[in-house]
Amino acid sequence: MSLRTAATQTSEAVLSDLGSGPGGLSSADVDERRAAQGPNVLRPRRAKPWGVLWRQLRSPILVLLSVTAAVSVFLGEGANAVIIGVILAASIGLGFVNEFRAELTADALHDQLRHTVPVRRDGTPTDVDVADLVPGDVVDLRVGTLIPADMRLLSIQNLSCDESIVTGESLPAEKNTDPVSPDAGIGDLTCCVLMGTVVQSGSASAVVIATGQKTEFGQIAAGLSVPQPQTEFQRGLGRFSEMLLIVAIVLTAAIFLANVLLQRPLLDSLLFSLAIAVGITPQLLPAVISTSLAAGSRALARRRVLVKRLVCIEDLGDMDILLTDKTGTLTEGAIRFDEVLSADGESASDQVLLWGLLATEADYGSHRAGTERLNALDSALWETARPPGCRPETFQRIALLPFDHHRRMTSALVESPEGVRTLITKGSPEDVMQACGHVPPAAHGILSAQYAVGARVIAVAGRAAPGVRELTTDDEHGLNLIGFLTFIDRPKSDARASLTRLADLGVTVKIATGDSAEVAEKVLADLGFTSQGTLTGAGIEAMSDAELRVAAPGTSIFARVSPEQKGRIVTMLRHEGRSVGFLGDGVNDALALHQADIGVSVETAADVAKDAADVLLLDKDLGVLADGVAEGRRIFANTIKYVLMGTSSNFGNMFSAAVASVMLPFLPMLPGQILLNNLLYDSGQLAIPGDRVDPQQLERPSHWDIGLIRRFMLVFGPISSAFDFTTFALMLFVFHAREAEFQAGWFIESMATQSLIILAIRTRRVPFFRSRPSLPLTLTTIGVVIVGVWLPFSPLAGVLGFDPLPAPFFLALVGMVVSYLLCIEIAKAWFFRRPATQHRPAPPVRTRGYPHRVHRRSAAFSPRARK
Repeated sequence: MSLRTAATQTSEAVLSDLGSGPGGLSSADVDERRAAQGPNVLRPRRAKPWGVLWRQLRSPILVLLSVTAAVSVFLGEGANAVIIGVILAASIGLGFVNEFRAELTADALHDQLRHTVPVRRDGTPTDVDVADLVPGDVVDLRVGTLIPADMRLLSIQNLSCDESIVTGESLPAEKNTDPVSPDAGIGDLTCCVLMGTVVQSGSASAVVIATGQKTEFGQIAAGLSVPQPQTEFQRGLGRFSEMLLIVAIVLTAAIFLANVLLQRPLLDSLLFSLAIAVGITPQLLPAVISTSLAAGSRALARRRVLVKRLVCIEDLGDMDILLTDKTGTLTEGAIRFDEVLSADGESASDQVLLWGLLATEADYGSHRAGTERLNALDSALWETARPPGCRPETFQRIALLPFDHHRRMTSALVESPEGVRTLITKGSPEDVMQACGHVPPAAHGILSAQYAVGARVIAVAGRAAPGVRELTTDDEHGLNLIGFLTFIDRPKSDARASLTRLADLGVTVKIATGDSAEVAEKVLADLGFTSQGTLTGAGIEAMSDAELRVAAPGTSIFARVSPEQKGRIVTMLRHEGRSVGFLGDGVNDALALHQADIGVSVETAADVAKDAADVLLLDKDLGVLADGVAEGRRIFANTIKYVLMGTSSNFGNMFSAAVASVMLPFLPMLPGQILLNNLLYDSGQLAIPGDRVDPQQLERPSHWDIGLIRRFMLVFGPISSAFDFTTFALMLFVFHAREAEFQAGWFIESMATQSLIILAIRTRRVPFFRSRPSLPLTLTTIGVVIVGVWLPFSPLAGVLGFDPLPAPFFLALVGMVVSYLLCIEIAKAWFFRRPATQHRPAPPVRTRGYPHRVHRRSAAFSPRARK
């Protein structure tokens, strides 16, 4: 049966055609249909080796290497082709292994996450994984449910759905159970709900019509091949690759033209020029990045943090503002009912507790029936001990208006054993009291006193409703406030340490909560922090975007805010040029999760919140999030180490080679020797992902800054060239070296200086004394230098075109290396002490439409000061 056919029939006829009923399917029917229909998924989420391999092959650097290898083969230069082939294999192989392992780890973590939905099977309600749904299943829907399949509605209670993902309509679609005409469009199927849409208000029961790729959303997704959007890290890497490509093209063309004009052999000139182009690029950059990200992914997995895409780790480290709810992050999240307070300040009445229990979505007939699906406050209310006169099971519920995040109230129409009908409303005190026709004078003082001690408060009101049969929001007026229900959610014992650690990482934490401002301020005070300012939802509503953009950065608490206001706050904070993270777990957080630079949710969150997030915490703990921020910054710091070292030393060496090729009667280094030099040097860099990072590098986010990389290359590259020219003079005028000796001498000097310089450039501090490299990096660096020194004396010397060098050369080499390191330290101190002349621009708003997101954020590499 198609969805449009089901929409034209009555609900009874649809159930009959599907072989189902109000009690759902039998277990045998479910097994049979699952075997025929398959799982309810659009695309199985499994690591695909060919996809991972293709991502490795798309690197511009590897494309350049491949072209050079092909030219070498065509020209008969087998040795060059072999060396380039080894570089290609190392880069692709390492990148593939690390990324594939990381994806397997992500798959394992995804398997731990379950999206469940309440389904009636064998006449009994049960929670099942959405992947196990089959046509004919009867599903119960409530506020916040991410619709898991295309379904025909059977019964509804004030149901409206956000269908913008399918129809593009921004306003919620009101639903009913009446059949529609056969020519109704997809947006007019008011008696159906569609996969991927979200229940915005109300509740319903519905029967599954279509699953997986047979749904409307599945057909749309199957017809699209939209790639995942690039993160800022990927765009920065792309800009860096473009800069290298321009430098390589200019330098290669100039060298080739100069050698041709000097009437050098054409093929030798072409090969040498290509070797220069390859030599100036950090060939193992893709492998270093994938190794860093994979190691970070595994480290976060051990801390129970799931990153949906590896590159999101860097975005996590980029965060410098975190907007979060307080429940479960700053507080224990274990809400306990405390006491009943009457609105007039007199002794508490059992009626307040009774009405509070009646105004819930639980079944009255049993003490615990249906309570497992209640919100935390209602669940805590049903768990409390009741006085003898409090007997909700004796009442009959006639109608219910479920809670939604705009009204912030629940209303129930109930009938007592005596046949008296009453409208009961329970919810946010401010909203309930606004709907009241009578509020006792003492009520405001009682409420303020409870807020002052940090209690969460629910107001209870009602009125007689004789003759009322149905319930709408228009009925929520003229109420009489009878009292308050108070709840306690104590601050977490480790929340203070987590907030302090985030502050040390330069992350400003702000609270966005549906609670009152007084409660949020009390929680912060209990944790030893003072609010810098508070805005309420009403105040935000009265502000223009320009006013909110000015006020938001200096505000610590946003209280009584709606879902739209949370998203607006995130957008305004991002206009300040900051990278904003949002931590949320409810349906009311989905919009803000989409708007944030990095959306963070938790395993127990609503399905729509988990889907909107970039990062999932398997434990709702700010300390774990701080680990993620530090890990993202560590990864970026180590990646930039490789970029700065590679570009500066490579540029210096290749500039030296270019000048020497014009001035000397022979090539200063053969193409194969240049490629071998780079292969050995880059091999030593593979230990960088595990290197130590200075604490100062973790204090604030850092970003790609092509201007800084270019300046670094133009400052430190010439220093390298100066010592290269010193080596040239030493070989020519002191040792009177022949061609093969000259090439061997420069090969060793180049290998020693550019490898050992890693230990200096990896930190802005004094190496070894104030910043120690990791042991693997130290050993690989020394090992590479030893291999470089050994090659001219090895059995391979003749094949590589080297002659052995005299012993005095190595004494001179030691002096040059020491002098080089000293010059680098002096230049480093000058370079990093210069005042920053470039500031990060404010980014344009990034839209993150469900399910695909478009990142438009610009960034720089230079650290930002605290604001």
